[in-house]
Amino acid sequence: MSRQEKMIKKIKELMYEPQKIRNIGICAHIDHGKTTLSDNLMAGAGLISKDLAGDQLVMDTKEDEQKRGITIDAANASMVQKYQGDEYLINLIDTPGHVDFGGDVTRAMRAVDGAVVVVCAVDGIKPQTETVLRQALKENVKPVLFINKVDRLINELQFSEEQFQERFIKIFMDVNKLIKNIAPEDKDWQLDFEDGSVAFGSAYQNWAINVPTMKETGIKFGDIIEYSRQGKLDELVERLPLYDVLLNMVIEHLPSPDVAQVYRVPKIWNGDIESAEGQTMLNASADGPLAAMITNVAEDDFAGLVSTCRVYGGALKKGDEVYLVGSKVKARIQQVGVFNGSKTIDTEKVPAGNIAYITGVKDATAGETLCLDSNRIPEFEPIDHISEPVVTIAIEAKNTKDLPKLIEVLRSVGKQDPTIKVNINEKTGEQLISGMGELHLEVMTNRIINDKKLDIVISEPIVVYRESVLGTAGPVEGKSPNKHNRFYIEVEPLDDGILKALNNKDLKEGRVKSKETAQKFIEFGMDKEEARRVWTIYNKSMFINMTRGIQYLDEVKELLLQGFESAIDEGPLASEEVTGLKIKLVDAKLHEDAVHRGEAQVIPAIRNAIKGAIMLADPCLYEPIQKVYISAPIEYIGACSNDIQNRRGVMTGQEIFGEVSEMEFEVPIAEMFGFAGDIRSATAGRALFSTEMKGFNTLPRSLQDNIVREIRQRKGLSAEPFSAEHYIG
Repeated sequence: MSRQEKMIKKIKELMYEPQKIRNIGICAHIDHGKTTLSDNLMAGAGLISKDLAGDQLVMDTKEDEQKRGITIDAANASMVQKYQGDEYLINLIDTPGHVDFGGDVTRAMRAVDGAVVVVCAVDGIKPQTETVLRQALKENVKPVLFINKVDRLINELQFSEEQFQERFIKIFMDVNKLIKNIAPEDKDWQLDFEDGSVAFGSAYQNWAINVPTMKETGIKFGDIIEYSRQGKLDELVERLPLYDVLLNMVIEHLPSPDVAQVYRVPKIWNGDIESAEGQTMLNASADGPLAAMITNVAEDDFAGLVSTCRVYGGALKKGDEVYLVGSKVKARIQQVGVFNGSKTIDTEKVPAGNIAYITGVKDATAGETLCLDSNRIPEFEPIDHISEPVVTIAIEAKNTKDLPKLIEVLRSVGKQDPTIKVNINEKTGEQLISGMGELHLEVMTNRIINDKKLDIVISEPIVVYRESVLGTAGPVEGKSPNKHNRFYIEVEPLDDGILKALNNKDLKEGRVKSKETAQKFIEFGMDKEEARRVWTIYNKSMFINMTRGIQYLDEVKELLLQGFESAIDEGPLASEEVTGLKIKLVDAKLHEDAVHRGEAQVIPAIRNAIKGAIMLADPCLYEPIQKVYISAPIEYIGACSNDIQNRRGVMTGQEIFGEVSEMEFEVPIAEMFGFAGDIRSATAGRALFSTEMKGFNTLPRSLQDNIVREIRQRKGLSAEPFSAEHYIG
C-alpha cells in the first residue's frame, strides 16, 4: 500500500473522531504566500511532489489562477498529521487574498474552526490582513499566526538577529491589537510567542520555527541566518520542516469541532439549542439528526455542481434525500466524500465535524441549510459578506440563439458566487452583472467565454451608485389607485449610530420581531419610541410604524413592507438602490372592505408616497469609495499623489520607511478605471498598490445632475427624474 493509499485509509478512520479533527483556513493579504504554504503542507503529507511544492500551486486548480498567479477560488484538501503519538485529520481551505474575491474568504470561514493568518515579514500587516482577520473573528474562528518570507529579511534586507526580533515583535503586536479589538468579548485569543501560537519561516524554502521548536532543537535566530547565508537550506529544512511545525501548531492551538461547535453553533444557528438537533450539533455527534450548511458551490465538467458542506450534526450519506431549508426543495445526494486538493476521496458518508463535498444537489447555493426531509430544522444564519458589489457590466449574447444558454449560465454564476449580483431582464434581453471590482468581473466573464464556450459582448464597467436624502420631508400623502386608501409618510436620513452598526454587521437586516432588537437600536443611539416601532430593516433603511389604533393596518402590513422594499430597490432619482433612510408611517386611512385594500391598491400607494417624500427631502447620490494603498520609492511620491488627485482622490495617511513611502488614499471607484496601467507608467513599474472597499460617500453636487442623466439614459428612462408631484399629485 502506497503512502497516499495509507493516508486515504487513515482519513476515512479519523473523520469519525471529532476530537482528532482540525478544520482550518489559510488566509492573508494577496501575495503573502498562502498558496505556496498550502502546497508545502500538501507535499509534507505526500499529496504532491516535494520538488514541485511552491511552484506547482496545486491548490490553484483553474487555468486563470495559474496564469495570473493568484488564488481566485477557495480550494480544499484533507491530510493526516502525527503529533505526540496520535494522528490527526487536517481539513484545510486555501482562500484568496485579493480584495475582489473576499467573498470566498467569508464563506470559507463558516466552514472552518481555526485560521492560520499569514503575514509577510517584509510587508507586515496590510489592509486585507485586517479584513481576513475580521472575517475569521466575526465567524468565531480562532487564529494563529505564521510570519512568512523570512528568507527575504535574510537575503534581501540583510537583517541582523536583533532586527529580526524587532520586526517579529511589531507584526505580533499589530496582529494581537487587531484580535483584541475584533474578537468576541468572551474569547481570550491573544497570541503568545512562548506558547507556540506564533511561527515564522519561509513557505518558499519550506522551513518554519516557533519558540517551542527552538527549545526542542536548540536552533536560534542566529543559526537560521547562518544556515541561509552558507547555503545549507537542505539541512535547515530537514531540521525545521514547515509541514511539522505548522500543523503541530494547528493541532496544539486550534480547536477540534467538538470544542468549537459548543460556542459557534449558538451564534450561527437559529434553532433551539436544547432540542435533539441542537444537542447533536453541540456534541458534533454523527448519530443524531442531519444539520449541514453549504458554504461554497463550484461547477465540475463531469460531476455538475459540487457543493462544499460543513457537517455540524448527523452525517451526509450517499443516496440520502436531503431537504434544502432555504429553497424549500428536496434533492438526492449522488456522491459524498472529502476533498484532496484537485481530487476527491469518495466515501459512503461524512459524519459531523468534517468539511464534505456532495454532488447531485442542483439547487445548491452558498449559505443553504441541509437536513433530512423527515427532520426539518431551522436555517443557519446567513453568511454576511463584508463588501458589496460596486461595479457593473452589461452582457449580451452575440448570437440571439445563445440567449437562453447565457441566462442559464448567469443564474448558475449567481448560485456559485453570492457576491456576484445578476439582474436579468428577459423582456429587454439586458443582463447586468455586478461584482466587487474590475478583476472580479473580468475573471467571471472570461470563464463564461472560455469554460462555457459562449460568444458575448461586454460593456464598459459601470459604477453602482446609491440614492439617499440629505434633508427631511413629510408627512407626504400616498393615495391608492382607487383613492380609497391613504398613507402618510415622513422621510429622513437614518441615525448615524444605526447606519454604522448596519455597515459593521452589528445589526441584522430583516423583519424585527423581538424586544431585544429594539433595545439594541436604543444602544446605538435611536429614539426609544421609534426603536420599539421598527417593522423591518431593508438595504440599510428602516420602515417604522408610528401610527396608533389604525383599523385594518395589521392586515395590510406585509403589503406595506412589499411596497417599501419596491421603493428602496429602485429610487426616484436614477432608479438605483436607496440606502440609509428612516421611513415613518405616521398616519393611514384604510377602506373597511378588504376587496378595496388589496395588493394592487396598497403597494403603489406606499411606494409612491415614499418616492415622493424622497424627492422632497433633498435627494442625493452616494458613490462607492475605495481605499488605495501605494508603496513606492520616495522619489515617486509626487507622481503617485498627482495621479490620485486627478482622480478626485485625497491622501489620508503616509509613512516613510527608509527609501520607501507607504501612502494611503481614498478615491471614488468611478475614477479608478485604468489605474493599474497609469500608476505603472508614472513610477516606471516600481509602485505596488492594493485596494479595499471603504463604503459610500455623497457625490459632489456639481457632478450629480450629469451622473443622474447618464444613468437614466443608460437605463432607457427619461432624461430628468420625475418630480414629487408625479408620485403624490
